[in-house]
Amino acid sequence: MNRSGKALIVAATLTLALAGCGAAAPEQTETDVASEAVALQEVGFSTEDDPAPAATGKGDQVRPRVVRKLLRRNALHGEVTVQVKDATKTIVVQRGKITAVDDKGLTVVSTDGFKLTWTYGDPLRIVQEREAVDRAALRTGAEVAVGGVDTAARLIVLKK
Repeated sequence: MNRSGKALIVAATLTLALAGCGAAAPEQTETDVASEAVALQEVGFSTEDDPAPAATGKGDQVRPRVVRKLLRRNALHGEVTVQVKDATKTIVVQRGKITAVDDKGLTVVSTDGFKLTWTYGDPLRIVQEREAVDRAALRTGAEVAVGGVDTAARLIVLKK
């Protein structure tokens, strides 16, 4: 399967997961944040419960499932370039704790000390336990995964 096929499958899966497997949500918002959702998924961020442990196999091969599991649990921040239609898009992702939040944005600090101040992007989708939540759910000290373009947050996933 080629790279764009994998990205399409990941995007479809993540869209269903973020939408609560059929919960009503505006189509435009899902389409507009699809790139951020794919980027978060590709570096291991997920709104799903932790998967079952990977089976241990014989040999020295590194299995893709194990790599994804390590990324999901250990990725702190970074940039991902994804293919969208006829161009590429650079998505910034970060995992950490909110240290400041106001009506214009939020500041997140990763466990390695990396600090980034995000502005709220348009559109903005905030998800907690596969449900869309209001911006009021963002509180200082909350653990989040954030994805967006430059420093404009368009997708924020709150940890339970």
